Amino acid sequence: MSSDIQEAIRRSLETEKNAMLFYQYGARQFKDAAAKKTFELLSREEREHAGHFYRIYKGGDIPSLDAFLDSAPENEASWIASSKKLCGEDMTEKMAMEIAMDKEKQLEKALSDVAVRMTDPEVRAVYDLNVKETHNHYLVIEAEYSRIMRMVDESDMDTFVRE
Repeated sequence: MSSDIQEAIRRSLETEKNAMLFYQYGARQFKDAAAKKTFELLSREEREHAGHFYRIYKGGDIPSLDAFLDSAPENEASWIASSKKLCGEDMTEKMAMEIAMDKEKQLEKALSDVAVRMTDPEVRAVYDLNVKETHNHYLVIEAEYSRIMRMVDESDMDTFVRE
């Protein structure tokens, strides 16, 4: 595998770690139990996503996935900068959900852009899986955001619109 592909996988690993940390920080800040559980779930899933990338990463600089994920972030990526906003006293669950939806949408596009350039079937499959799971994260956050905002559930939309 070329060094460019390995570098893309390494960056993806870092992004998944940063997303995991973002959700951990958010979960610690939330007072709403359901929002807290949502972010805890997303944090665990981001850890799983990092594991997908770790399995195809051939670099020797990350001997242990757990040690890598449990260490401090290596850079100030946008996920981490956003997580710092979560630590502020004026951050609400609503604001955190808005940040998370934006980040997931950006990540889905970035992963899709990388996936189309991957010729190795195993690497392509990992990226395609993560594109799908990232899209699902967006949908989970969107549903939780709707609940927090006391919006109409999608299943009630026809009834609500007709009345």
